[in-house]
Amino acid sequence: METLTVKKEKSTPNKKKTTNISGSVAVLEAFLEENVEIIFGYPGGAIMPIYDALYDYQEKLKHILVRHEQGAIHAAQGYARTSGKTGVVFATSGPGATNLVTGLADAMIDSTPVVCITGQVYAHLLGTDAFQETDVINITTPVTKWNYQVTDATEIPSVLAKAFYIAGSGRPGPVLIDITKNAQLQLFDYEGYKRCDHIRSYRPKPIIRKEFIQEAAKLINEAERPFVIFGQGVILGKAENEFKKFIEKSGIPAAWTILGMSAINTDHPLGVGMLGMHGNYGPNVLTNECDVLIAVGMRFDDRVTGRLDKYAKQAKVIHLDIDPSEIDKNVKTTVPVWGDCKETLPMLTELIQQKTYPKWLQKFKEYQKQEDAQCIEPELHPKSDELTMGEVIDVINSITKGNAVLVTDVGQHQMVTCRYAKFNQSKSNITSGGLGTMGFALPAAIGAKMGAPERTVIAVIGDGGFQMTIQELGTIMQSEIDVKILILNNNFLGMVRQWQQLFHDKRYSFVDITSPDFVQVAKGYGIAGKSISQREQLKDAVNEMLSHKGAFLLEAMVGKENNVFPMVPQGCSVAEIRLK
Repeated sequence: METLTVKKEKSTPNKKKTTNISGSVAVLEAFLEENVEIIFGYPGGAIMPIYDALYDYQEKLKHILVRHEQGAIHAAQGYARTSGKTGVVFATSGPGATNLVTGLADAMIDSTPVVCITGQVYAHLLGTDAFQETDVINITTPVTKWNYQVTDATEIPSVLAKAFYIAGSGRPGPVLIDITKNAQLQLFDYEGYKRCDHIRSYRPKPIIRKEFIQEAAKLINEAERPFVIFGQGVILGKAENEFKKFIEKSGIPAAWTILGMSAINTDHPLGVGMLGMHGNYGPNVLTNECDVLIAVGMRFDDRVTGRLDKYAKQAKVIHLDIDPSEIDKNVKTTVPVWGDCKETLPMLTELIQQKTYPKWLQKFKEYQKQEDAQCIEPELHPKSDELTMGEVIDVINSITKGNAVLVTDVGQHQMVTCRYAKFNQSKSNITSGGLGTMGFALPAAIGAKMGAPERTVIAVIGDGGFQMTIQELGTIMQSEIDVKILILNNNFLGMVRQWQQLFHDKRYSFVDITSPDFVQVAKGYGIAGKSISQREQLKDAVNEMLSHKGAFLLEAMVGKENNVFPMVPQGCSVAEIRLK
């Protein structure tokens, strides 16, 4: 009887399964593995293979077509700031990539996690001045946390894993990956995607030194006039609860930077207001009277410190920060506390004594009374017929009850909003802090709404900044994004005009700006709108804007030459803040 023999294949245990895919598909697979939900982008020749692959991923990845690449990155910033996730951007080579530079710089200085993918010409054309070729790596090196050019598709999975890890870990920031067209088209054996959690030369969190925490606790326990100033590091570290426990146990008055705003409720009994050039009177003056200054997740920006040689010289300084390069950079620290404040704050809270400082807190309240009388009352309850920016924001507070997300542009309206807005939730104040980018608010509000779809998102913009990215009304129209747009129109580039009035003898040089009929422009994009100039119209108009289903533009005509006070003049000490 004949025996049938079957030849057995040699087994290859533990061999990874491979799939032949293109570099473009590998990019999109990486996004799925990183739980990316939304991409903000604009197609072009050098990134066309990725967009071709995206055609088959439309049910898995939502793409928002912006009208300008700067709009894409600002939208990604807004998304990152409200969602706590990493924003993602697509742009083509040459002008597409260079249009991202402002947003990259903004994200870098404000520590916003963004991953940008730019297309690039074929590798063999690099350095030949090919059509739409730009050396995006050297251009963006100063304004990215990390950048890298991919010329071989096999690198894509590992490079993107590093990109997302670097962007979102430690002190967050923007990362740009430039992928040549040949790498996007190249087929390779794909062995799957592995998320990155370690890079040998990169330490996102410094080692916590317990002895410094003990020294800091000792200083706090011995202090008579301690003062806490906190920044966005509390929000980025998701340490809002830890921070609240720290200040409530310590009983120490706490003031916020413009980006730290909303980490605690603005009406918290220990919250004493905003620091900085247009911050509150008491926090600025009393910075130079406290005996221990505790800085949490902030970087001592010049808008907060004023003249450094006159800043808090009497105080012992404790600085909690995840980025060791910020320690001693601007202000000499007595005790540095390196580490993630979500980890360091509970350790510090455990060692400090339960205390209150009624006399010290009363000093802040006394300064607040002066500010109320000279600045706040005239702004919120003006005697003139002209609307003020402050009273518009006050009406928004009364209707939203402090639960809306306010996305501000840059200028007087930004300072007024940050001075008068009320917030009951974290991640509610979205603004361009360090770079001061006019044109930020409209696209950032688009992203903010995508990142927090259940929340009311209001873009508060000046007439100048609105015209810098006005084209993004097209994005709102096409994607049907429910963003409320509030233009505070004073027919001036208001902040520059204020400086020209106060410091340049009212020589108003090119700040008188003519604007189109914003309501009609919005109408052209299918967006409802209204313009008001009378106080009796204000409340109904804000209600109409907020209750309208879909996007709505409200223009409020405000006083032409109203100024924002208090103000620390440039080159002055924070204690020299002016009330008028």
